[in-house]
Amino acid sequence: MAVVTASARKSPALAHGSRRARGPRRTPPLVLAFVLLPLLVESVWVFWPALQGFYLSLTRWDGVSAPAFVGLGNFREMAHDHVFLGAAGHTVLWLVLFGGLSAVLGLAAALLLQQERRGVGFYRAALFLPVVFSLVATALVWQAIYQPDGVLNHLLASVGLGDLRHAWLADQDTALYAVIVPALWRQIGYVMVLYLAGLKGIDPALYEAAKVDGTSRRQRFRHVTLPQLRSVNAVVLSVIVIDSLRSFDVVWSLTRGGPYHSSELLSTYMYSTAFQSLRLGYGSALAVVIFVLAFGVIASYLVRAFREAE
Repeated sequence: MAVVTASARKSPALAHGSRRARGPRRTPPLVLAFVLLPLLVESVWVFWPALQGFYLSLTRWDGVSAPAFVGLGNFREMAHDHVFLGAAGHTVLWLVLFGGLSAVLGLAAALLLQQERRGVGFYRAALFLPVVFSLVATALVWQAIYQPDGVLNHLLASVGLGDLRHAWLADQDTALYAVIVPALWRQIGYVMVLYLAGLKGIDPALYEAAKVDGTSRRQRFRHVTLPQLRSVNAVVLSVIVIDSLRSFDVVWSLTRGGPYHSSELLSTYMYSTAFQSLRLGYGSALAVVIFVLAFGVIASYLVRAFREAE
């Protein structure tokens, strides 16, 4: 009996020693494959082309002959490129109008539709439905709406506002704003879903405590809802900035940056410069500018948000 007890007492130590002798547990090869293969694909299709783009931005290349290194010549040329300066201004205006309105209207829609009641699911689906459509299909629908004999002008005439009938996409003063509308129509539903997820995560006890303190609905929105949506705001800002700077499909399908570059964005100018004028070096420099703008806006917001959190 004593022998059995002694052996039983020694067995845990022996087992522990054997585990220590075997060393740390190795990662199964299948797990490594699931991690490394996507990383390899990402490196080949994303990281390496991005690095090549940074290199090509320092060259003059037509896509056929060997690239000629010009240093910062492409970026110096931008300072005197009136089309680039106009496209940069239009991009900033697009970011303010498209980004600001989509955030405000998406949050408003989420606040209106967050309560579970009859019919709310239909309205959520109706607002989210444009997100499912491709931007090219969306542009074609709105192109038919904006035609001189299209739905919008007929609607204006039917309500007695025939004097406002207009060639919306052919006028330099209205082309950019007319293009923003279909992009905004598609973005509001996506932003609404992001804010709905954030609103669902807010503890109802916070609202109950605020009501006990006698706060109004506006005060509860300002002091409870907005602070609790800080992380969602970071996601929304990142999505809006990235979507604004890479907006291409709807603009190209409706106006191709015209008329006379009045709706030209950095993304459309980059495409036309690189693949129509075959100035791939200058087009790569434009792509670098778009990346720097997106990274700068998002990074500055995140740094400020982290400082406020501390």
